[in-house]
Amino acid sequence: MSLDFSGRVVAVTGAAAGIGRAVAQSFAARGARVFATDIDAALLAETASRQTGMSTAVVDLRDRAAAARWIAAVEAEAGGAIDILVNNAGGTLGQQQSAIEDVEDAAWDAIFDVNLNAAFALCRAAAPAMKRAGQGRIVNISSGAGLRPSRTGIQAYTAAKHAVIGLTRQLAHELGPHGVTVNAVAPGLMLTGVPAVTRQWEGYGAEGQKRVLEGIPLRRMGTAQDIADSVLFFASDLASFVTGQVLPVNGGSH
Repeated sequence: MSLDFSGRVVAVTGAAAGIGRAVAQSFAARGARVFATDIDAALLAETASRQTGMSTAVVDLRDRAAAARWIAAVEAEAGGAIDILVNNAGGTLGQQQSAIEDVEDAAWDAIFDVNLNAAFALCRAAAPAMKRAGQGRIVNISSGAGLRPSRTGIQAYTAAKHAVIGLTRQLAHELGPHGVTVNAVAPGLMLTGVPAVTRQWEGYGAEGQKRVLEGIPLRRMGTAQDIADSVLFFASDLASFVTGQVLPVNGGSH
């Protein structure tokens, strides 16, 4: 089945690499008018290269006012509401596991700012026009760490990704009467090419990698495209009666 998003306005965050790049390019390949953002200008330009119908903007989404301005700029350029908002920006920001008593406020806040607060600010900014339009799709990228303890051991990351799921469910309840669906994808450990993920995978060593694969019934690691495909489903007409749901995409691992 080929999904068609011709004429749809799609906003994707964290689009410079990995999952965000796969999501943005997948929508563009299916006819959408894609607006992509990230803080890495060079990699964001690579995402948009040779893509039809993709516009980019370098925005630090930790600045909630800047996030709101980006949404307003997208709406102004598109001439109306965003049809599909994908909140993908996130990650561990290069942090390493440490004992709770050693976690500094700034480190905790930084992870919440990019993983949760940015999604909140963007949903808050995009919702009014979606409500006026009587339709819309919001897809939040959480994590397997939003459903259970994280392999990273980073407390703030686990807490923030759990909170993304809470935000998803609450907004689904609030926005549903206006025709807006809100769902989340919870990726397992994916080999997305993002340096932090690559370091995590390589850190397991051969034996650790073998154990991870043995814990995945499909016996392979997931890719960024696996997550993008799930986002496409939630954004499509096939999911018009699906909201407030969390889809783990992890090859069946538990």
